[in-house]
This record gives sequence, C-alpha cells and structure tokens, in this order.
Amino acid sequence: MILDNINNPDDLRSLPEEELPSLASEIREKIIDVVSKTGGHLAPSLGVVDLTIALHYVFDTPGDRIVWDVGHQAYAHKLLTGRRDQFHTLRQFGGISGYPKRDESPYDHFDVGHASTSISAALGMVAAREINNEDYRVVAVIGDGSISAGLAFEGLNQAGHLKKKMIVVLNDNEMSISPNVGALSSYLSRLMTGQFYTKLRQEAKNFLQSIPKLGESMLSFAKRAEESFKSLMAPGMFFEELGFQYIGPIDGHRIDHLLETFNNIKDFDWPVLVHVVTKKGKGCEFAECAPSQYHGTAPFDRATGSVPKKPAALSYTDVFGSTMLRLAESDRSLVAISAAMSDGTGLDQFSQQYPDRFFDVGIAESHGITFACGLATEGLHPVAAIYSTFMQRAYDQVVHDMCLQNLPVTLAMDRAGIVGEDGPTHHGVFDIAIFRTLPDVVAMAPADENELQHMLATAFACGLPALLRYPRGRGYGVPMDPEPK
Repeated sequence: MILDNINNPDDLRSLPEEELPSLASEIREKIIDVVSKTGGHLAPSLGVVDLTIALHYVFDTPGDRIVWDVGHQAYAHKLLTGRRDQFHTLRQFGGISGYPKRDESPYDHFDVGHASTSISAALGMVAAREINNEDYRVVAVIGDGSISAGLAFEGLNQAGHLKKKMIVVLNDNEMSISPNVGALSSYLSRLMTGQFYTKLRQEAKNFLQSIPKLGESMLSFAKRAEESFKSLMAPGMFFEELGFQYIGPIDGHRIDHLLETFNNIKDFDWPVLVHVVTKKGKGCEFAECAPSQYHGTAPFDRATGSVPKKPAALSYTDVFGSTMLRLAESDRSLVAISAAMSDGTGLDQFSQQYPDRFFDVGIAESHGITFACGLATEGLHPVAAIYSTFMQRAYDQVVHDMCLQNLPVTLAMDRAGIVGEDGPTHHGVFDIAIFRTLPDVVAMAPADENELQHMLATAFACGLPALLRYPRGRGYGVPMDPEPK
C-alpha cells in the first residue's frame, strides 16, 4: 500500500508521478471505509482526491499555504498531512475534526466550516507575506457553490485590484458553469500557462508599449483579440475582468494535467484562477449516482451505501417541514426560503409541492433575509429556514431590514444548540445572546416536537418578527396534535 508510507507531503513528493493515480485509488478506499463507520462528508471528499494530491505534490506545503473553503473536502488533505493513523477517529469525541483546524496540524492554515471564506483569508495571508517580506505561495480552494456567495466575490474583487501573487482553484463539481470541457479546451488552457506562451505574451506587450503613439492602441487591440479567443474556449471572462488570469476548465481527475498546470503557474506574479472540473463521489458508484444524498451522510453499509433505518420518533426538521406543508395548504401568503439547504432544513417536499412559493437563494444568507423582508412588505409571510450557525451571517439584515421595520418574517433556526460531530463551527450556541436583544421579536424554543408545530403556527399568526430555534435530531416521540394551532 502506497498510502501506508505517506506520513507527510515530503513522502508524497518523493513518489514518481506514475504512482499517483494508484495512491488516489487507495485514498478513496480509505475515505469510503472510514466514513462508512463514522459518517461525514463522503461525496465532496472523494471528488477532490486527485486535486489534493496534485496540490501537495507541486506546492511546498506547509510553507506554501493551502486554504480550503468550508472544509467538506478535506479528508484526503488530512490523510496526506500526518493524520492517516488517526483518520479512524474522524468526527469522533477526542478524535480529529471533520474540518481543517489550525490547532490540529501546521498544514491547516485557517479554521473553516462556513462557506466562502477562503479567498478573503488567503488574500490576507498574501498581504501579510508582502508586509513581512516573506516568500511563500498561497492557494485558495473553493467550490462552485461557495463562490456564488457575496463574500467570495468581495475577496475576488480586492485580489484583482491588489494584483498580488496568489492562486484561486475553483473546484466545479456540478458542471454548472463548464460548457467547454473537452480535450481541445483542456489542451489550450495548459498551453496558455506554459513558459513559452507566457514569455511570448510579455515580450509582445513590451514591444507594443515601446512603439510611439500607436503602441497603446495596438496593445489594447491585441488584448481584446486574446480575450475574444478565450471567451470562445472557456467560460472565464468574468474572472479576467476582475483582474485574474483565468485557466481552464481542467479535468480534475487527470493528475498529469493538474501537475502540468500547477507547475506552469505556481510562480506567476499576478492573481490566477484555475477552473477544475471534478465529479462528486468519484470512485464510489452509489455516491456518484446520488452526490447530494452522500454529501454529508450518517454511517452506511460499505457495500451498498444503504443507511440504517431511522428510529420511529420524528426529527424536529421533519416536523418543521410537514407543518410548513399544512400551513401553506390553507394560506397562499406563506413563502419558504432556503440558503442552499432545502434538504437539510426539511423544505425539499415544500419546494416540489409549491415551487412558485419556494426560493433557494444559494449561499447568501444576508440576501435571503432582505429578500424575505421585501416579500413581507407586499403582504406575504416568508419563513427563512437557515441553520442557527449560519444565521449569524445575516445579523445586520435581521436588525436593519426585519426588526426596525417590524416585518412579519419568521426565522426557522434548525441545529440550535450543540450539534455533535460537525463541531464548533456548526454549534448553534450564540443565537439566544445575539437575537434576544432585538426589539419586538417573538422568540421561541419548543420543549418537544409537538410544541414545534404549534410555535410555527404562532409565528405565522402573530404578524411580528419571529424566530424559532430547535435542535438537530429526533424528538421525544410525544403524541402529535392533529393540527398546528
């Protein structure tokens, strides 16, 4: 087993390149085996195994900084950075975290758990490098879901403005922005990062600038021609306009292509965005077929992927979802909002039954709350279902847009309190302290699942800003009243 001899990235870098695909297969088997026992983020971690190997093979970690967004994809990173022998304790009490943690390893440069922080954090490290007169590379790895959030674009905007040396790897695992994935596109992307093209590009720029009067206009024309060519081959002009050199799309499961690309660009002195296309659940048939189901999963049968049957008692999330359906049936003013968590918050059936009254705003909690307030000003009653820990991201909107206008918006805060294996970044322990000080808010926490349905009906009927906090997991199995009231 190759993995048994990998204690740190130095061991990885001593391997010949032709052994890396075999190592990737071993890592995938290890992840599947452990997560089948502990639960965890299976599909996203399987999707980035090849990318993780390539990053640690090319970059001199931990001297070079790799900043992972969210951390759902960090399992291969942990296996390659000295935590192989502790990997069986993943997400267990006293074991290693399911997310990167600075106090766990020198290879973890930033604690994560919430989405879209990687680019801003990486840019801060870049600025610190300049101030401290140090020399290291910084790479932010962010998914196509996380990059849709405003925080990510704020980081991209400043990074393009500062024009400092950094790399952003966009891990596109949904094929949502990748119409030009193919052999020609991949080849041209790697060609355009090569030393010959880069040197030729710079020499042409210098030559055109040296021509009196006509030089600048000719340079502008050449740049527009290059951009037009790129726009035909790759969907990256948006990032180019932000100040990044766009590279991609690159097949994220071709380690040889990844190595060539990263070796070509690692010493570029300007911001670069590498668009890598991967498949969630890669190497595990049932996870590839149902990546959302195995994004975050309970322990499962290693051979079939089946999860043990749930106990009889309803979960608070299930009760919330079923109550929303009953309330929506009798009142068309009820509207549901999710922030990229419709399944996790119990709104999946609502979204199917009432698609015109359901809005998934993506990883954009702040926008989601103000959007809800806009709905409320027109006589609708929006219910925003967002995990307690993620509601922190929308505090200003709750204060300024919801409470000061006294709008009838209901915040349904799932995962309140201690949430277990996901750890500190996901504990919902601050919501009471944060929100109890706000004026005219009806704040409620049910004692059991039956109370939850009645409290949701109360929030809907009171006509005031309201918040519900309820825990993760199962209720007590108490008798349920037939109708919420």
